[in-house]
Amino acid sequence: MIRLDGVHVRHKARSGGVFRRDAVHALTDATLEVERGEIVGLVGESGCGKSTLARVLTGLQKPTEGRVGFHGRDLWSMSAAQRRDDFGSAVGVVFQDPSTALNPRLTVRQILRDPLDVHKRGTREAREARVEELLDLVGLPGHTLAALPGQLSGGQRQRVAIARALALEPELIVADEPTSALDVSVRAQVLNLLVDLRERLGLGMVFISHDIQTVRYLADRLAVLYLGRIVEEGRAAQVAGAPAHPYTEALLSATPSLLETTERIVLTGPVPSATNPPSGCPFRTRCWKADDACATVFPAPGSGPDGHRWHCVHPQIPTSPVPSARSTA
Repeated sequence: MIRLDGVHVRHKARSGGVFRRDAVHALTDATLEVERGEIVGLVGESGCGKSTLARVLTGLQKPTEGRVGFHGRDLWSMSAAQRRDDFGSAVGVVFQDPSTALNPRLTVRQILRDPLDVHKRGTREAREARVEELLDLVGLPGHTLAALPGQLSGGQRQRVAIARALALEPELIVADEPTSALDVSVRAQVLNLLVDLRERLGLGMVFISHDIQTVRYLADRLAVLYLGRIVEEGRAAQVAGAPAHPYTEALLSATPSLLETTERIVLTGPVPSATNPPSGCPFRTRCWKADDACATVFPAPGSGPDGHRWHCVHPQIPTSPVPSARSTA
């Protein structure tokens, strides 16, 4: 459905002096594809490039280099009108904080009607019917339509944001840490809602989070980002159950699980700068396995079963098949 090929995103930084501006390497050589009906999880610590990748996937950020393909068509070769009509209606976005993602001056009815009005979908009566259908789809009562966002709870606001993302019947939903601003008890409700919507509507979904333990049970595939690079990718059960890259191993150890006992890995060493990334593997400045070979070039991809890929000079190769994460949950 959507494929990124060798995508780079570089921003100009404030540093570098008057005559030369430094470049922030937000994404470097990112290649990723999302198929119809699957959930792809993007994980990594703050500043690793997850939100930039989300902006590229949703057409909000034009890559500095590389290609974004939508059903085989180059997204940025389309005219602005084609991107708006064909691509814009096919992709919905759920932002991180529902309190800032929704216009506080509009009622829920106006918020849900807005994308229908902009894209001129159906008659006035059809749009009103669609608004009521969306509210029912996300499990909110009818009287919510007259409420302002400030009159709703955090979980209700996020349900409204999800309903708005579904208004144009998209093929793909990109959810950028949609539960991080919610209470723990509400997070499970929103996550269950997203999974239920995927099953009912056949949606593709990109779920972005720094919590790999949550994403591993939600996603079909995982992509792990570090300093703008995808360092490991594969089936969620494979990546989380038998990580090949040390950074993935460290992420799993940092988030406790009720099902497994893991030894905490404490990373030491300098955190690299996105304006002046280290040579070779970007993780080598904090990696306990790093040696001189890691400093030469970015590691070539290694591969395992079921599309499991990683970029590491000293990977931890799994020796036995990994069961499905959902079957062990």
